[in-house]
Amino acid sequence: MEPMRFRNLEIRLAEDEADLVAAQTLRYKIFYDEMGAQPSDACIAAGLDMDSYDPVCDHLLVIDLDRSQPGVPCVVGTYRLLRASVAERTTGFYTDAEFDLGGLKDYPGEIMELGRSCIDAAYRKSGAMQLLWSGIAQYIYRNNVDIMFGCGSIHGTDLEQAKLVMSYLHHYHMAPKNLRPVAQESRFIDMNLMKKDTIDTALAQSQMPPLLKGYLRLGGYVGKGAVIDHEFNTIDVCVVVETANVTGKYIRHFTKDRERNNAADSGTVAE
Repeated sequence: MEPMRFRNLEIRLAEDEADLVAAQTLRYKIFYDEMGAQPSDACIAAGLDMDSYDPVCDHLLVIDLDRSQPGVPCVVGTYRLLRASVAERTTGFYTDAEFDLGGLKDYPGEIMELGRSCIDAAYRKSGAMQLLWSGIAQYIYRNNVDIMFGCGSIHGTDLEQAKLVMSYLHHYHMAPKNLRPVAQESRFIDMNLMKKDTIDTALAQSQMPPLLKGYLRLGGYVGKGAVIDHEFNTIDVCVVVETANVTGKYIRHFTKDRERNNAADSGTVAE
């Protein structure tokens, strides 16, 4: 994919070990230092959030060019991307540990897992998230990805505190059966904790984690059941998004930018 810039920020895929380490360093800072997840001994020793999936995934990076040094990128946002065509011949999907993906794996086109999303606190209002979504849109356009999915997290593990959001998702945003992941039987947590007619939908939406809210705005669905992830101190649901709802907005901008660049290279001006 082509790098894109917004002011001092650039988004591109990781190209080498230094890029990956910078992403893993940011993930450690956000997940463990800020959010209270429990790192493994290996992660503590390295000061990195790392696992066996990292080497086979593509890593989308938002980089602050003003704070970067030669060979040492200042990564302030990241997303991890794993296409089925890669997962099937390497590690499988991270999400498999929590959810039975069912019909998703039988889908005839390309599907992609999203994960390990985080943004440095100082950049959460600076356009970094919009850049990440623009990068994802370009990536799925380039790789003909039809569906993306992944674990969406509710911070904390208290079901009583999360029951409004969980019940709202269950009643209003359940995925169609052919695309519906189901929490693994041994870890299954029922999301139907409140009757539909007792749900304050406005309050539920206001309590929704920003990333989950963003998926829903793109027409995203959730699977059946949730999973408590004690390591990351979260309640996880499986989110499914059909990518036509993503590319429409962002690819139009990408295409216009590309046309302008092509026109500039040829000495003409695009309307």
